[in-house]
Amino acid sequence: MATYVIGDLQGCYEPLQRLLKKIAFDPKQDHLWFAGDLVNRGPESLECLRFIRHLAHRATVVLGNHDLHLLATYYGAAKNRKNDTLEEVLNAPDCVGLMDWLRHQPLVHYDAANNWCMTHAGLPPMWSARKAHSLAQEVESVLRGDCAPFFAQMYGNQPDLWDNSLTGQDRLRVIVNYLTRMRFVDVDGRLDLVTKEGEGSRPNGFVPWFEHPQRKSVNTRIVFGHWAALEGKADVANVWALDTGCVWGGKLTALRLEDKRRFSVPAKK
Repeated sequence: MATYVIGDLQGCYEPLQRLLKKIAFDPKQDHLWFAGDLVNRGPESLECLRFIRHLAHRATVVLGNHDLHLLATYYGAAKNRKNDTLEEVLNAPDCVGLMDWLRHQPLVHYDAANNWCMTHAGLPPMWSARKAHSLAQEVESVLRGDCAPFFAQMYGNQPDLWDNSLTGQDRLRVIVNYLTRMRFVDVDGRLDLVTKEGEGSRPNGFVPWFEHPQRKSVNTRIVFGHWAALEGKADVANVWALDTGCVWGGKLTALRLEDKRRFSVPAKK
């Protein structure tokens, strides 16, 4: 019995099947965590969604920015972008069921008993894992209800700094941006949502979120995806980066929680 955390799939179903074969995944005993971005840019988003949904209680998912973009497109709040590969999902006969399942997935999975936390982009320095889990639930409650108005106003880079006094759509948007889009933050925790390259491209005055010297989650074990330019490297204790750029020709990676061992397969055979 083992638990494996898998980085961004982005529609890479065939590499996923090779990775599961490599780790000898047993759906009767093992558990899979998926660190968000199940869909988009890759060729088999529909197959990824169907497979993970079929795993039922053997899979734990957190939503990534591409998953939210798919939902926004489905609810008419966004249009397919140039590099999107979502049409097969949106035209599938089981699309309604898949979208209902997807919008009921969380933004944060916090296993307090074993001190593990999974989000797509990480944890901002001013939030503990418990705080992030609580704030994520505010967004999740909206996603599971009448969510179309939320998606209509989800996009945007402002506000770029958390404030407990924020309300309404501004509050929801910044929670989503921290949990699904974050890479660099400044000393106050302000987001830079423009720079997408690796650590060497950090803007002046900003650091990768996991290097912030006053990070409140320093004693929590964190797994995240989203940042392919890190190539799976976050040289900080208790932090594991798992997006290794499969959709860009890199690798698909899993981390076994019990012994922290990594397993990878190349994007192509």
